[in-house]
Amino acid sequence: MSQTELLQQLANMSTEARNPASAELDKLNSLAIVSLINQADQSVATAITPCLPQVARAVDAIVQAFGCGGRLIYVGAGTSGRLGILDAAECPPTFSVPANQVIGLIAGGSKAIQQAVEGAEDSPELAVEELTAINFGPDDVLVGIAASGRTPYVLGALAYGRKLGATTVAISCNASGPILAAADIAICAEVGPEVLTGSTRMKAGTAQKMLLNMLSTAAMVRSGKVYQNLMVDLHASNQKLEARAVRIVMQATDCDSVTANAALLQAGMSAKLAILLILTGQDLASCQQALADNNGFVSKALETAK
Repeated sequence: MSQTELLQQLANMSTEARNPASAELDKLNSLAIVSLINQADQSVATAITPCLPQVARAVDAIVQAFGCGGRLIYVGAGTSGRLGILDAAECPPTFSVPANQVIGLIAGGSKAIQQAVEGAEDSPELAVEELTAINFGPDDVLVGIAASGRTPYVLGALAYGRKLGATTVAISCNASGPILAAADIAICAEVGPEVLTGSTRMKAGTAQKMLLNMLSTAAMVRSGKVYQNLMVDLHASNQKLEARAVRIVMQATDCDSVTANAALLQAGMSAKLAILLILTGQDLASCQQALADNNGFVSKALETAK
């Protein structure tokens, strides 16, 4: 793409426009600057509200993919790619899913997590190579993330995903972004001009982080990883998470810490099983079977036991 064409694209993007409210940003003191940023940030959640039906459609697709052994794959460049990696990395400890069930790919590979890799985001072919390397297939869901909505790396990924028959989702902050037309489900959170012109790690980045939180969390809830509003499938891999598991069992059953610890020990540190042991009074094998029969949903397993 020529510079003239790229300049024209940027001119049509709301996230690249100048924000009149911050026209004299360089003349403000520290409190005025952070107050202005804070005021702008308050509009982000509102900008996401119109997107919720599309977000829900994407969640349904992800739940269906998980149900048949598929995965959730995030693809992005720069801030967008880093946010995808962050969301993916937090799923195993929070929900005890395998490390490859939610994957984040960033243009330029692992080096790009900490520093820019020149030209990586301009290559649609690179995205295809990286998706091929993880054996991406039609049972997976691909979420392409680009604040601008025009990143070639993301466009290449979405085209490849559609070619294979996978469900594709696009997240952008510009209604004119080409990635929206390139996906089965288009999610556009129009946050408008940034306080610092073109710095889409700010409002646009916040919007993307919120949307990814919604996708992964809602999909895990719908997949039986939550009881009431408790993360009962967490992986207790350190002292803090072990204490959290005890607290979760206490909150779910109204028991004391001694009872919760004993049940967790018997259940191999599975909060789900510990809750069932306490609330049903059944043995471990029966509780394990109840969970298996109800696809991991604690509430359904409890109903069966009753």
